[in-house]
Amino acid sequence: MDPEESLRGQLLIASPALLDPNFARTVVLVVEHNDEGAMGVVLNRPTTASVAEAVPALEDLVDDDEPIFAGGPVEPAAVVVLAEFDDTDAAAALVFGDLGFLRADADPSVLESAARRFRVFAGYAGWGAGQLEAELALPSWFVETPELEDVFSDDPEHLWNAVLRRKGGQFALIATMPPDPSLN
Repeated sequence: MDPEESLRGQLLIASPALLDPNFARTVVLVVEHNDEGAMGVVLNRPTTASVAEAVPALEDLVDDDEPIFAGGPVEPAAVVVLAEFDDTDAAAALVFGDLGFLRADADPSVLESAARRFRVFAGYAGWGAGQLEAELALPSWFVETPELEDVFSDDPEHLWNAVLRRKGGQFALIATMPPDPSLN
């Protein structure tokens, strides 16, 4: 795959036609995309568990009541941490701008000075070789350039609507659709 064709660092916005309960009305940040497939994290599915409850080792990095987010259906016990880095050398890998992955062996005391914000995800979304491209052709997903605030949204339940409105045109109209249009 030509690196210019990679969707790494882009948002996937679920189209209303995407009915899979794992992805209906989701916004996914693509964190890797190459010839072997793609990986992303769902940005708008906070769980009822706090980071402190689910991953006590990371509780000092986030606010007391910060929820852990359901990053996707693949390996739900795996923890993925994205951070906005002041020192990008402290990142395991960058996704876009100064947003990147937390190193698995990172020292929490060093992290507080290396990064400004953290978001913790349980699991991730994954696509095999060519699978995401096939879904984009349907179209199951709309692609949009992310803003850093999308990753750290204070209102994740309305992120799908907000990103579609920002995209504009017909997408702004789609953003107004109720979850079940038959109830209109």
